Amino acid sequence: MKNLFRLGFRFVAFASVLMAAFSTSAFAQEAAEAVAPQEQTMLDKWIIAGGWTMIPIMLVEAFIIFLVIYNMVALKKEKFCPEDLKVTLLQLMAECRIRSAIEVAAGRPTYLGRLVAYALPNVDATRPEDLGKDAIEDAVADFTANESRSVFKWINMLALCAQISPMLGLFGTLATAGQADPTQLAGDISVALLTTFWGLINAIIATPFFFFQKGIANAQIAECVGTVQEMVNTSINVVNAEAQLARIPEGLA
Repeated sequence: MKNLFRLGFRFVAFASVLMAAFSTSAFAQEAAEAVAPQEQTMLDKWIIAGGWTMIPIMLVEAFIIFLVIYNMVALKKEKFCPEDLKVTLLQLMAECRIRSAIEVAAGRPTYLGRLVAYALPNVDATRPEDLGKDAIEDAVADFTANESRSVFKWINMLALCAQISPMLGLFGTLATAGQADPTQLAGDISVALLTTFWGLINAIIATPFFFFQKGIANAQIAECVGTVQEMVNTSINVVNAEAQLARIPEGLA
């Protein structure tokens, strides 16, 4: 995780240096154009021509790319509900080895492992009919509420980037249009709209990834909660197996 953060910060730092170079190039281009007109490259036409307001927009775009990659790594199934841990815990609960299940879960600091280690100590052996299921469910609810802040923190940053990018683009358009030459108004307006264009591009990228990764996070959490419920129900059924069989009417096939 630390390596991923370090990579992300290096990426943002590189983007900052790139934007600084871009800004210097823009000023150099203006000086050169005062001497002699030059043919514009694609970089000049689509990015540098937008002026200094393209710098924060490009930084936000770099941050969006970092967030998408970071969230994809953080939301892997292995970090939430690994299949081998799930099978092991279900097997232990089927044998009513609750203390062993807690120890195994505590040794696997995944979302499921931490959830089980937090919730299962609330099992009440003096209540064989439900093993204190209400207290366990309350513990599960407390854990998910507390953990949701850290799980969704970086996902919600995508929504923030999607919201501020169009506003940055509009600000850049207004700032550039306010300095437009009335004799060349059409050309200046088309250049001013570049910031709005890139601001909308950022929003178009960030918005679907926000909903997509938010859905993945919710699905992973739901699977972990469902696994804990299945574990508890398995132990309850085992403890009360004889009582349940006694309720079956005699003579039924």
